Amino acid sequence: MTAALRLPVLTIALVLAGCGPLVQIGSTDKPPVSLLTLSATTPPATYAGPAPTSATVAVEVPAVPLPLQTLRLPVTTSAIEVRYLTGATWAEQPNRQFQRLLADTLAAKGVPVVDPRQTRTPPARTLTGTLSRFGLDVSDPASPVVRVRYDAQLGSSRTAPTVMLRRFDAEEPVAAQTPVAVAAALNRAANRVAVDVAAWVTG
Repeated sequence: MTAALRLPVLTIALVLAGCGPLVQIGSTDKPPVSLLTLSATTPPATYAGPAPTSATVAVEVPAVPLPLQTLRLPVTTSAIEVRYLTGATWAEQPNRQFQRLLADTLAAKGVPVVDPRQTRTPPARTLTGTLSRFGLDVSDPASPVVRVRYDAQLGSSRTAPTVMLRRFDAEEPVAAQTPVAVAAALNRAANRVAVDVAAWVTG
């Protein structure tokens, strides 16, 4: 390319660069003001020594129905309608946060929780299940509540194919239908479920 041709090409490149990207990558929506999270009421203690493999438990990410496969917070308005709470955005999908909450609660009870992805030793038992409810219910406008339902499955590698099944439910009233208030109520209900699950696993 001659010097005479280089100059127009360079000029065009500079003009395009000044106009910004030609293709917009990602969403054009404004980022949320804040993100909602779950946390265990009782944080796990630091492991102080070796644990018998016969006592280990792995906690898997619960399955969820389609309305919960999102970062939004579902609101049940009737038996046939689900909406989403305006302004409410989870930092991570609630089933993944609930998995860590379960693991932390079990560890706080002294259960050695292992991650099969990070160890070659298979756990003695595996806790999994379905988080079928995790949101706000306003089907009764006079009494809005949050509901958490976890259908748990506890399997043992030593007694396979035997598996233990149990449903855990919790609900909490909400003082206001705002993202922070609803998330706080869900955190309380999720912790109640986690404590009940831990008692079931250790019992």
